[in-house]
Amino acid sequence: MAGKYEIFADEQGGFRFRLKASNGDVAVTSESYKTMTSVRQGIERVRRNAVTEKVEDLTQDR
Repeated sequence: MAGKYEIFADEQGGFRFRLKASNGDVAVTSESYKTMTSVRQGIERVRRNAVTEKVEDLTQDR
């Protein structure tokens, strides 16, 4: 089974999404969005940008 996105209402009256891995673990939880349209757009941005293989290690100077 593949992972999935779940949209849910947050405590501030906004909407968030979480990306769950196939084992049920939460991999990502989003910021709060004011509308259902904007939370769906946020999911689409993640889906489009997640296809990259580039990883930038910002800890390499430590």
